[in-house]
Amino acid sequence: MIAEALAGKRIAVTGSTGFLGTALVERLLRGAPECQLVLLVRPPRRGDVQRRVDREILKNDAFDRLREEWGDQFDSICAGRIQVVAGDVGTDGLGLNDEDRATFASCDIVIHSAATVSFDNPLDTSVEINLLGPNRILNLLQEEGVRPHFIAVSTCYVAGNRRGKAAEEFLIETPFHIQVDWRAEVAAARRTRSDLEAHSRVPHMLKQFGKEAREELGAAGIPLLSAKTEQRRTAWVNKRMVDAGRSRATSLGWPDVYTYSKALGEQALLELHGEIPLSIVRPSIIESAWADPKPGWIRGFRMAEPLIVSFAKGELNQFPGYPEGVVDVIPVDMVAATICAVAAHGPGKPGPNDTAPGKPGPNDTAAGKPAIFQVASGAVNPLLYKVLTSTTKDWFTENPIYDSKGNAIAVEEWKFTGASGLEEKLERVQKVMDVAEKAVNTLPIRGSKARVTEKLAEQRRVVDQAHGYVQIYGAYGRCEALYQIDNTRSLWATLNDTDRRDFAFDPEVIDWKHYIRNVHLPTVVIQARVKMKPDRRIGPSREE
Repeated sequence: MIAEALAGKRIAVTGSTGFLGTALVERLLRGAPECQLVLLVRPPRRGDVQRRVDREILKNDAFDRLREEWGDQFDSICAGRIQVVAGDVGTDGLGLNDEDRATFASCDIVIHSAATVSFDNPLDTSVEINLLGPNRILNLLQEEGVRPHFIAVSTCYVAGNRRGKAAEEFLIETPFHIQVDWRAEVAAARRTRSDLEAHSRVPHMLKQFGKEAREELGAAGIPLLSAKTEQRRTAWVNKRMVDAGRSRATSLGWPDVYTYSKALGEQALLELHGEIPLSIVRPSIIESAWADPKPGWIRGFRMAEPLIVSFAKGELNQFPGYPEGVVDVIPVDMVAATICAVAAHGPGKPGPNDTAPGKPGPNDTAAGKPAIFQVASGAVNPLLYKVLTSTTKDWFTENPIYDSKGNAIAVEEWKFTGASGLEEKLERVQKVMDVAEKAVNTLPIRGSKARVTEKLAEQRRVVDQAHGYVQIYGAYGRCEALYQIDNTRSLWATLNDTDRRDFAFDPEVIDWKHYIRNVHLPTVVIQARVKMKPDRRIGPSREE
């Protein structure tokens, strides 16, 4: 059993303040009551890491169930089972002091979930965290001479823009492998940042940033103008680093800098793990919980939520994709449960003679070939794009969002389009709006100008937002890869009935229409804080 296999184990977790990390901490505390956790947490600007854990993890509603079960003992149990160390995977040596370094190295299992998950991050930010972060953990463990089971969380989308089956194997083992030197990519990303920083400081660029600051602030004092000038310079550099990340990723067949950096991170791990046993867990698109810690639990906006809310508000009614295409979604609790099962099983693929986690199978070695476990639904229980959109439309027709005037927003039919055509259309609209805004600026200052300017600004926001969504998420809407889960299903086959109940991760049980209507969308509207009821008018307005 998983709980027995993890009993007495010390388990280090990075990324515990994130969506998946929070779910994982809760699951380990509840499902493996005799394990100890060591959480590596980046220090906040103010306060200490323990306070951050209390505020951002333990007070999250994911722990409501445990608070109810443990009652007054919740705080004392957590204090006895959780040790927090201040560190950062973006820093060499993880930024740990000697004492915390020894604490981290004392763990039997290290689960690396920390990542920068934004699809449009600056190139070097993604490289430092997603590519070099896992390496820094390996380096520390190797320097300390320890060999814990290292479980790295990656993503199914490292497979890139391929069609058909995507197996649980390293890219270097596939026909789709592109020979890329990850060390050269790190050097290039750092050099790009350095070159842009230098160029942003040449006199004519600083003059331009200063001009923009004065246009925005007017006759402000020197300190304010100086701060705004520097803000403009930094934004200029970061925008070009974002563009560099997107360009480099797409040139190599990845949809964005996130998947590019994760894929190279896997390549580096495969090369460097040495005698440290390694397993990789690749989820697809992680969304709200199916059942644990409660149905619909989610932390923050994920990938689908901004698109869903924009659709329901009437701001977005078309997107790249195919009606029969598969949207590969997996609930967060199934990902957390899979990680727990991998930790309990130990390194290596589950063998045909495995009967329980914790017992090595015939394919297991001390630090043999790393096993990959994909956690995805598309190959065994596909959610079709047309089912997602039609079910979402029906739900918001029955439960509309209300606008600022108290009117229910009608939801239009979803249109499936090609990415290039839609992007070109949005770019044409943006150019028309540029002309309109310049024309409005020439009008005399009157009340009508203010109203037109406000309306144009809102239209600009909607168009720019839609364009951004297409650029960032468009490739996922038309992805045609089917992520195979053979190793994950073999792992499931080793579990007994108790484990299958307490650590459920079989995607075949998901009823997608039920999940969308009764689990996911009710949570989305709460997270988005949208108006789901018309305003109550207590009396006549001033105009009336």
